[in-house]
Amino acid sequence: MRIAVCLTDNKPAPWVEGLQRLLPRATVAAWEPGAPPADHAVVWAPPQAFLDAQPQLRGLFNIGAGVDALLKLRLPPDALVVRLDDAGMSVQMAEFVCHAVIRHFRELDAYGQDSAQGRWGFRRPRSRSDFPVGVMGLGVLGQRVARSLGAFEFPVRGWSRTRRELPGMECFAGAEQFDAFLAGTRVLVNLLPLTPETENILDRETLGRLLPGGYLVNVARGAHLVEEDLLALLDAGHLAGAALDVFRTEPLPSDHPFWRHPKITVTPHTSARTLRDESVAQIARKIEALERGESIAGVVDRVRGY
Repeated sequence: MRIAVCLTDNKPAPWVEGLQRLLPRATVAAWEPGAPPADHAVVWAPPQAFLDAQPQLRGLFNIGAGVDALLKLRLPPDALVVRLDDAGMSVQMAEFVCHAVIRHFRELDAYGQDSAQGRWGFRRPRSRSDFPVGVMGLGVLGQRVARSLGAFEFPVRGWSRTRRELPGMECFAGAEQFDAFLAGTRVLVNLLPLTPETENILDRETLGRLLPGGYLVNVARGAHLVEEDLLALLDAGHLAGAALDVFRTEPLPSDHPFWRHPKITVTPHTSARTLRDESVAQIARKIEALERGESIAGVVDRVRGY
C-alpha cells in the first residue's frame, strides 16, 4: 500500500513520519512529479497535476474540516473524499466562539477602551435572555459550539439544512424555517460548509433579519459573507459588530476596510487549527479501516459538498 502526502504551504515531513510510524507496512512518501500512483493520499490544496497522477486512488484525506476548495478540482472518480471530523478542532472552535460572544455580551472591548484612557467606567449588566445565539451549521463543530454556549446559559438556537434534535436548544431546519431562526437571533454564529447554496448567505437580507443590535461571528468561510452588506448594516446601526476569522482573500489585504472598522474584530483564520498528531492518528485509523473493507466517518458527499 502506497500513501502519498501532498500539502501545499505545509511541510510534509512530519506527516510522512507520523503516518509511517503508525502504518509500518505501508510506503509513505511526500509526493513529487513522476512518483508512482498511490492508494491513499493526504492532502491540503493539492495541484491538479497531483490528482491527475492518481488514477487508482481509494481514499483522499483532506487535513481540514472544509473541503470546498478540494471539490473544485477534478478528482479521481472512485476515490472517497474524507474530511477530518474533529481531531482536536471542536474544542478550539468552541473556546474561540464563546470568547467572541462573551466579549461582545460583557462589552469587554468598551472596557478595554476605558482602560486605555485611564477611565474607571461602568456599564449596566445585560441579560442573557436578551442575547439569543443562533448557530448556523450543526455538524461536529457546530454541536460542540452550541453545547459550550449553553453552558454559559445563553439561549441557543440552531439551524441546519436537515432536521436535527439536540438537547437544550431550539432547532430549525431548511429554507422554510430560516427566517424564523434569524428573527429570534441576536448573535449569529456561522459554521456552515461552503457550497454553491451557502455562498453569499450572509448578505443584507439575512443579516438584516437579526434582532436589532445583532452581532456576527463568522468562523466558516469568507465567501459566505457579502462584505459590503455587512459594512452597510454596521454603519446603519442595525448590527452592533462582527468578529471575523475568515475572509475571501487570505491574508486579508492591508488596505481592506475590515482592519479599520471600529465595530469589527479581525483574527487570522485561527479559530480552529489542524492539530497534526491527532489528525495523523485519525487518518491512519481510517486508512486501516478502509483496507479492512469497513465504513468510516467523515466521507464527503460530493453532490452536497460536505
